[in-house]
Amino acid sequence: MLVFLYRYYNTVMIRPTLTPAERARGRALGRTLREARGDRALGEVAYAAGVSPETLRKIETGRIAAPAFFTVASLCRVLGLSIAELAADASPRP
Repeated sequence: MLVFLYRYYNTVMIRPTLTPAERARGRALGRTLREARGDRALGEVAYAAGVSPETLRKIETGRIAAPAFFTVASLCRVLGLSIAELAADASPRP
């Protein structure tokens, strides 16, 4: 049983490594969300969006480079952004 769980965890639960372009896009996404948050407290926005402050902090700093779609959609709703605006603004900058 332990061998099965080990194999399951190591084949299904591990996410593939992100490319440099994907990491850059994640940093750009985080920067855009941080700018949209402005002076609002991180915890206030996180709780309104239904995510933990630590998750929002990781997204804003690019440590979570590919957050779940519904997480991003909820953050957009709270911050008054459209998904289209976010996609346009979150392209990597030189």
